[in-house]
Order: sequence, then C-alpha cells, then structure tokens
Amino acid sequence: MKYKIGTRGSLLSLAQTNWVISELKKGSPEIEFEIVTIKTKGDTDARPLFTINQKGIFEKEIDRAVAEKKVDFAVHSLKDVPSKLLNDLVLACIPKREDPNDVFISKDDSTLLTIKKGSKVGTSSLRRAVQIWRIRPDLIVKPIRGNIETRIRKIQQGEFDAVVLAQAGISRLGLDVKFERLSTKDFPPSPGQGAIAIVSRKDNPSLIEILRKIEDLDSRYEVEAERSLSVFVDSGCRFPVGAIAEKKGDRLTLNVIVYSVDGSKSINVERTGDFMQAVELGKQAASELTKKGIADLAKNWREKVEEWNKK
Repeated sequence: MKYKIGTRGSLLSLAQTNWVISELKKGSPEIEFEIVTIKTKGDTDARPLFTINQKGIFEKEIDRAVAEKKVDFAVHSLKDVPSKLLNDLVLACIPKREDPNDVFISKDDSTLLTIKKGSKVGTSSLRRAVQIWRIRPDLIVKPIRGNIETRIRKIQQGEFDAVVLAQAGISRLGLDVKFERLSTKDFPPSPGQGAIAIVSRKDNPSLIEILRKIEDLDSRYEVEAERSLSVFVDSGCRFPVGAIAEKKGDRLTLNVIVYSVDGSKSINVERTGDFMQAVELGKQAASELTKKGIADLAKNWREKVEEWNKK
C-alpha cells in the first residue's frame, strides 16, 4: 500500500510531514508514502499576511488536491486550516500538539523587557504585534515575511533587532537558537497554534483508521474548542484574537482574549466545562465575547491595519 501526501515545500512543512510519516510507520511499517509538494497562495503572495483578505491561503490548493484525489491526504499547520473544510474532506487526525507558545528571539539575547527602546521587532502576525505593543509601546513593530530560517537570518543581517514567532516551528526544525519563551498569559496564541492537522477525504475510512492511530485526544479536544471559537469570531490574520485551551482530567478550560487593533482595549473570557463539550465551550466563549462588546473592538480595524503596513 502506498499513499501520496500533499504539503507545502517549506522546510517546516516537510519536517512536519516527515515526522507524520515516521509516526505512522511505527504502527504500519509496511505502508509506503510519497510526498507531493504543492505551492499555495501564501507561498506566492509576498504581501504581509494580515493584508490578504482570504482564508486558507496556505492550504486551499493542497486540500483541493486531496478532494480531487491527486493526493490521499494533506499535512498542515493546524492554525492555517480554516474552521470549515470542503464538504468531502475531514480533519482526520490531530497528533500530539507541540508547545503552543510564542518566543522572542533577538540578536544580542535581549528579552522583550530588556531590549532597548526603539528596537525594530518583526512579526507576521497582527495579534503578536498588538501583544508586543501592550507590553512595550516604545518598540517599533514591523511586518516580516519569509519562513522561520529567513526571519532569523534577518536578525543576523541587521534588518531587525528581534522577531516573535511560534516555538513549535523551531522545535520541529531542530534549530539551535536562543530564545525567550513568552507566556501564553501575555501572548495567548492563535487558535490551533502548535498543532498539526491531517486532512483526508471522508470516503476513505481505511486511511482514516490508519491516520487515527497517531491521534492525540487531548490535543483534539483542546483544538476543537479553539477552532469552535473561530467559527463564531472572525479571527483569522486580520483581527487580533488569542485563544488557548487546556485539558486537565475531564475538564477543559478555554481562555480567550481579543484586542482592538491598536491594542488599547481588550476583552478576556474564560470558560470551563466537560472536555466532551469542547465545541460547545468555544461557542459559549464566543457568545460571551459578543455580549461584552467584541464588535466595538473590531471598528476601524481596516484603517489601522493599513496604517501599520505603511510604517
């Protein structure tokens, strides 16, 4: 038996896909896998991510290949996967999640609190930009594109004094780089950050059975709560929302914080419930955000986004 896997061609995407293959082979050593790299809109569009008014820019073309049976399944960073998939596709497996937190990397090993005033910090995320400003309004936060290695290289070359990015990518690539681990309290991540998503067709139950051998149920429930929130709150890349769920025993706690685009205001929500009600928990959190005035925080976001992009 041989399966074709669709993924992006970045080093991180390939590292994640090869990790998935190695995990699957532990339980099914006889199965062969072929990696098929596919370019996405996110790979070819050089604009800052938050200015691209489209969901799924890193997965749409790959999932279409799954739906059209050009590949058997796809491996994604889960935070890049929209809450709603194509009708004939399913989120077949979520393996054990890496640490979901962000990290701060600087050229002189400074921390976020000690780096000098006026330093230029790069991030591809509007959420991270707002979170940085709330702690260090004296820093210059600018958009940065490129893969993890490129962003780190831009520090070494002096284009930026520091960058903020996800720890999961560094871990999966095995990079030897010093960083400050940022707490999820001050830097709640994007929904699904740190998790891998494996997408397959619904009409392939034998493959789904194989994929689910490497499913991590705790990660599944945590991610389902966070993704459920995203269904009711249009977070994406353009509206700053941080969400992190944690399962302890049979209880699941979802913490959410949403920000005005300039970072001056925020709303916090925490919901705890039975882990089997993960989707409902996300829905409840979204409902509470609505009651607390999330719509007001979203006002004038487009103007603020364009203003930041021009800095």
